[in-house]
Amino acid sequence: MESDQILSVSDFNARVKTILENEIPPCWVRGEVSNLRHQSSGHIYFSLKDANSQISAVLFKGYAAQISLQLAEGMQILVFGEINVYEPRGQYQLIARFILEDGQGQLQLEFNRLKEKLANEGLFDTDKKKSLPPIPRTIGFITSPTGAAIRDFISILKRRGWQGTVIIFPSNVQGTSAAAEMIEQLRIAQEFNKLDLLVIGRGGGSIEDLWAFNEEPLVRAVAACTLPIISAVGHEIDFVLTDFAADKRAETPSAAAELISSLYLDCVSRVNHIKKTLHPSRFSPILENYALKLDDKENRLYQSLTQRLRGAKDMLKSAENRLSAISPAHSLRAHNKHVEQLHKRLESCNPANILNRGYAWVQGKNKVFIENKASAQKEAVLTITFKDGQIEAERL
Repeated sequence: MESDQILSVSDFNARVKTILENEIPPCWVRGEVSNLRHQSSGHIYFSLKDANSQISAVLFKGYAAQISLQLAEGMQILVFGEINVYEPRGQYQLIARFILEDGQGQLQLEFNRLKEKLANEGLFDTDKKKSLPPIPRTIGFITSPTGAAIRDFISILKRRGWQGTVIIFPSNVQGTSAAAEMIEQLRIAQEFNKLDLLVIGRGGGSIEDLWAFNEEPLVRAVAACTLPIISAVGHEIDFVLTDFAADKRAETPSAAAELISSLYLDCVSRVNHIKKTLHPSRFSPILENYALKLDDKENRLYQSLTQRLRGAKDMLKSAENRLSAISPAHSLRAHNKHVEQLHKRLESCNPANILNRGYAWVQGKNKVFIENKASAQKEAVLTITFKDGQIEAERL
């Protein structure tokens, strides 16, 4: 035997680990619980056995918190998990991810089948979801009227200050008639015509307890609902098909109340913010700035109008002057002034006026004016005119 064909224990366990973990995918395993141990760490250890064999299994704390089923010795269960090899000891065990009580297995398979079918039809498409109203004032709740779900729902709405009306549409939420009753209440709620929002739900329970919310007719009715609708069924870890068909899923009825009141409180907060934003004190600087701008524009407009009026007055005065210059009265005054000037000139040339200043004029024969000495020597008799009369002089 050649040495390269001999494996160490560690190599052998490593090969086994690789083969088992890679070749065996996660799967469902049916068996009976035995050797059940709850550790202080929160992990749960047990064996899963049947008539001929057994395998060690562990449910770690994180997954244990998501499972509502309480394990007990001798319980028949279905475990979904994966194989894990612990190399140092050469042991393998089943790492549990999800556990159902046997008998629930067929329901889970039906759940998965129907979910896939409806999803392929587009029944759960997000683009078909309706938005929830920002201020839902009238809410309908399809649920048991005596259950804790409706009490918790209303209590939380009141505690968080929501103001509005909750109308209960009573229905069984468990049992063979539950789905049909809820479908009828869906129809009534839509015809009621006064609702802003609809909630359908109940408290937690086993998969059998919640199965009515997985029945195909109800799921289709929820998807076709004309009102915005919230599915609020069970606990956080519970999923039903109405969760996928509704416009919004709430983990619990209490969570639905939290969601609705949050919508209301968000709107109240936004309104208060707008009120603060619109407070006069925030607008005073803006208004003052606009007032200054308005005053400036008013002054500029006044100056502009004053200048334009002054210009108009000047133009009017000029027009008046031009009209006055071409009017008959003005022309007559001008002519009168001219005549007066001519009269003065004529008066200044009047011989009588010259005589009044101490002068005299001399005339010869035939009244001819003597203008010089030579002319005077030719005349025998001269007539001399003074302002107060005439005399005649003979030349010697």
